[in-house]
Amino acid sequence: MLHVLFVCTGNTCRSPMAMAVYGQKSKEYGIYSIFSSAALGFISDSGVSKNAQLVCNEIGLDLSNHVPRPIRERDLHVADIFVVMTEQHAETLQMIGVPKEKIYILGGGVPDPYGSDLGTYRRCRKFIEESIDEFCKIVKKKLDDGTLKMNDSGCEK
Repeated sequence: MLHVLFVCTGNTCRSPMAMAVYGQKSKEYGIYSIFSSAALGFISDSGVSKNAQLVCNEIGLDLSNHVPRPIRERDLHVADIFVVMTEQHAETLQMIGVPKEKIYILGGGVPDPYGSDLGTYRRCRKFIEESIDEFCKIVKKKLDDGTLKMNDSGCEK
């Protein structure tokens, strides 16, 4: 089964939103996968951003149970695709041993809405929705033509 890990700095806004949108869109595309999200940087003990929760609720997605967590050593071995929000996230993953071909920069880069107003979060969510749609098209094509390599490791959701 395909393992997808969404990665951002704090795992409080972008990666949880992207993960939730992917959970919805991947079903529409018939992509069966295990997916989760993690942080490369500081982990807030306050949970997911309130505005991230609000804008996801607007489209029927619930982030209320999401608990931000750091990327783990195990993630580096089981994820087939690392979906990151910035070029810097991609570079950091490469520095810790993730092959470049396993990294996908969502939408060419997703600006961080952390601390911004609700309108900024809505624009971010909309960009994520559009970018996840494109990502799913790419993944579906690669799965269908057999060019997406998957490992056989187990993964916690």
